[in-house]
Amino acid sequence: MARIPEELVEQILAATDIVDLIGTYFPLKRAGSQFRTLCPFHDEKTPSFYVNPARQSFKCFGCQEGGSAVGFVMAYENLPFPDAIRKLAARANISIQEEAFDPDADRLRRSRARLLELHKGAAEFMHHLLMKDPAAQHGRDYLKSRGFDGEMAKRWTLGWMPENGHVFLDWARKAGFSGRELKDSGLANLKEENNARSGLYVRFRGRLMFPVRDDLANVIAFSGRQLRDDPHSGKYVNSPETAIYKKSKVIFALDQARRSMAKEHCALICEGQIDAIACHEAGITNAVAPLGTAFTTEHARILKRYTDEIILCFDSDGAGHAAVAKAFRELAPQNLNVRAISLPKGEDPDTFIKTFGVDAFRKLMDEAAEFFDYMITHERQQRDLTQAGQLADLGREMASLIAILTDQVTKDTAINHLSTRLGIGTAEFRQAVAKATKEAQRPTRTYDKKDPDAPRNLPPTPLHRSVAALCRHSLQTPQVQEWLCEQTETLMDAIEGREGAHLLLGILAKRPNPASLSSVNAFIDSLPSPDQAALHPLLGEPPAADPLQDAADIVGVLALQSLERRISATEARLRDPHLTPAEMGALFEEIKALQSLIASAKNS
Repeated sequence: MARIPEELVEQILAATDIVDLIGTYFPLKRAGSQFRTLCPFHDEKTPSFYVNPARQSFKCFGCQEGGSAVGFVMAYENLPFPDAIRKLAARANISIQEEAFDPDADRLRRSRARLLELHKGAAEFMHHLLMKDPAAQHGRDYLKSRGFDGEMAKRWTLGWMPENGHVFLDWARKAGFSGRELKDSGLANLKEENNARSGLYVRFRGRLMFPVRDDLANVIAFSGRQLRDDPHSGKYVNSPETAIYKKSKVIFALDQARRSMAKEHCALICEGQIDAIACHEAGITNAVAPLGTAFTTEHARILKRYTDEIILCFDSDGAGHAAVAKAFRELAPQNLNVRAISLPKGEDPDTFIKTFGVDAFRKLMDEAAEFFDYMITHERQQRDLTQAGQLADLGREMASLIAILTDQVTKDTAINHLSTRLGIGTAEFRQAVAKATKEAQRPTRTYDKKDPDAPRNLPPTPLHRSVAALCRHSLQTPQVQEWLCEQTETLMDAIEGREGAHLLLGILAKRPNPASLSSVNAFIDSLPSPDQAALHPLLGEPPAADPLQDAADIVGVLALQSLERRISATEARLRDPHLTPAEMGALFEEIKALQSLIASAKNS
């Protein structure tokens, strides 16, 4: 095993100031002769994580995690001791000569270093193409059409991946990177699964490329935006998870936004990379964005290190509204105050700032509604709340959201406020919240086939016919699974309220490998018994002649039905006798726009 001399370890620790080190990960506040912050290793509301500059050590009095600078790097970065020491040595510009050679540790270190080197080189190569290659003119034109110049592209190292994948593969080969390294990076993959002789194809082609960076500004992945319309490909394609990239732990632009977030005690979460960049370019430097995936508990914990308040700014359509609610479910349990911006229809942060100016957007941020007020305002536009049934449904939904809150004072305040706004008795509403809280706290039982006490002969989870077909395609055909993952926004809106929708979203979240029956079976067997009973029979059905086209047709039909439901909901709102002429006019315009979308879809 490799051994780093103790004298060298002492030298590295002596050259490392633990306050400066931990301060590069998240902000510290002085507390007497020490510094403190919320512990990154467990959930807490009151800071119990202390850094002692005199002892050059840290200690959490909540979870008891503690140690030296190297101990912190090991725990926080999940690194073994040798790699943590190497990281600190590089930071202190100290070279390491180890007394022995550990082939496994050295192989892992070299592999990670090569992946970082490959991503850095690829980002620079694609940036050069975007700035200089005549074939990338449409990429430069796109940026210009969005009001961005070359300086912005340089600041964010934007790039362009050619449509011809051989251009990139030739560069990688000349740069000394192997096919294995390209596959491990996610930038390329085998044309045929498990057949190394089949050759490689490039994952991103003909796209504007956004480098994704970690907290230390290392390029670890890419997000590629479509430049030409392609109905068989999503607007964005993102790198798969690799040894250096875990989606649940990475937030776009966090490396540039974290200090501003801590200073302003607020983070602005946009829907896409372009929006986050546009905010930064306009001077709103606390903006970040997710990376093609819904916010997770880990994302919320990361944000909690820097701020106590989140402003959500998503699209004004149904998918954007659903994303706001989903983000709240992850953010609220971390005791983060959540507000939301209601953008005018058809606008996003980028277009709004360019049309109305950054001061107008800052005003939207200042006036962003508290989450529950945002929800009520939106739902009043979508439902006829003069009908008792629809009002009761909304009340139950709001109760389930209040149940997520962990602070009792905040929960009581929300109950009183919402019962007044909805016109529901406070006592009855409080009972609904108590019931929802109890349901949320009830442990979910996983049924084990080998457990003699497990319930038997439970009926399968109901599946809508179209949802069942999409589940089957995504479990049988890799291309369909990948395509559906790229259609997240359209798909979520299309299957909302359909029986079994949660199963399809679960498949796309876990992405079991359709080429491996063991992978698919392992995924299904991890589910509750009713879900297993619903999915297992689908595997025995023969694949469609053209699964990708069949999936596209199904999503198209579901999307049309979703638009028709929205028309029906808008027509119901027109029956409100208290509407002003202006409000009625806006609703008629909304119906005309939806009808136009349906007509365009049917004629395409």
